Amino acid sequence: MDTLSHALWGRGLFGYKGKPYWSLFFGVVPDLFSFGIYFLINIFNKSNSEVRVSIETELPNYIYSLYDITHSLVIALIFVLVVYFFINKKLAFAMLAWPFHIVLDFPFHTAEFFPTPILWPLYDVRFDGVSWSSPLVWFSNIGGIIFLYLYRFIKN
Repeated sequence: MDTLSHALWGRGLFGYKGKPYWSLFFGVVPDLFSFGIYFLINIFNKSNSEVRVSIETELPNYIYSLYDITHSLVIALIFVLVVYFFINKKLAFAMLAWPFHIVLDFPFHTAEFFPTPILWPLYDVRFDGVSWSSPLVWFSNIGGIIFLYLYRFIKN
């Protein structure tokens, strides 16, 4: 799924209990702390005029490690539970955008391009999903976001 959609889903689902901007942030945390770091390094180093990640892009190994960490339901839920029990319940609710990002990613990433390691580090199980760029998935995603925000608007 694209990063903007993750942000919008996070805000729409988990941003209505007092922490709307945190839900946006946690909706993009998995991509921000994996691909975002790669993007920033390339911009600052200017070592690569093309910073877009694709199947053909040769990526450093740390990107795969960061992707495994940030796209694991196990890791995300540990963080959410720690915040819930020891820091702030409303922030923990907004943080649910992070595990939702992962749940949204795993059926829509193919085996060729970053299959989502949802149970890492316990199990290295990955799914060969349907690409999120396929028209059926992409238009369904946009429709779902529009429906969600219309629902929130009408409910308020």
